[in-house]
Amino acid sequence: MNVGLIGCGNMGRALARGWKQPIACCDVFPELAERLAEETGGQAFATSVEVAEHADVVVLAHKPYQLKEVADQIGGRAKAIASILAGVPIADLEEAYPDTPIIRLMPNTAVEVGRGVICMTPGSEVGDALEKDVTELMERCGRVFGIDEKLMDAAMALIAVAPAYVALVAEAWADAGVGHGIPSHLAGELVAEAIAGSAELLLAHDVDTLKVRRGVTTPGGVTAQGLAALERHGIRPAFREATDDVLGHLG
Repeated sequence: MNVGLIGCGNMGRALARGWKQPIACCDVFPELAERLAEETGGQAFATSVEVAEHADVVVLAHKPYQLKEVADQIGGRAKAIASILAGVPIADLEEAYPDTPIIRLMPNTAVEVGRGVICMTPGSEVGDALEKDVTELMERCGRVFGIDEKLMDAAMALIAVAPAYVALVAEAWADAGVGHGIPSHLAGELVAEAIAGSAELLLAHDVDTLKVRRGVTTPGGVTAQGLAALERHGIRPAFREATDDVLGHLG
C-alpha cells in the first residue's frame, strides 16, 4: 500500500517511523517533509495534490482547522482517507470528502517504536479490503483497537496523552530517587525499565490491576506505605481531572 502523509509534525513523523516504508509527504513547512522523506526513503512534494495522486491512502496529520482547506485541494483525488485529526468526527470528514472511503484513527506517539496504541473506526464507505490493509499498516507500529466512534474522544483522552503523562510520572519518580542519592541517569533508567516491566505484567494478568497490586503489596509493608501516600496525595482525582480537562478542550 502506497501511503501519503499530509502533515509532518510530531504525530506524522512518529507514524512514518513506525510504518518503516517509503512515503509520499508534504507539509506547510517544506523542510519537515524533506527531512522525513529522506529518513524514510520516500518523496517530499510541494503540494497535497501531488501526495494524493501518489497514494493509495492519504493520512491526514495536519491541524484540524485545516480540514476544509486540504479537502478543497485533494477532494476527488484521494482514493481513501485515514484521519488522525483530533476531535474531528467521521461525519465531518465524510462531508469534506464525499464519496471517499474514510477511516478515523487515534494513535499515540509510541507508534514510533512499534508500541503504540491505535483506536480505529471505519466510515460507512469503507470496504473490507481497505479496512484490512489499513489495519495491517497500523499494526506495524502498535496494537489496533476497533472502537465505536462515540468512544473515540474519551479514548483519545486516555491514550494520546499517555507518553507525556508517563514521562511526567517517570520524571517525578526518578527525582524522588535522586533525592536519596541515586545518580540522575541511573534513576531514570531504573524507573523506565520498571514501568515497561510493570506494563507487561499487567497485560500478562489481563489488566487485573488489583491482582497485580496484591501480588507486590504486603500488609503494612513498604509498598503499602507508598501506595497509601500516593492515594493520600490525590493520584486518582489528578488523573480524573486531567482526563476531564482534555475532553473539555476537545468539546
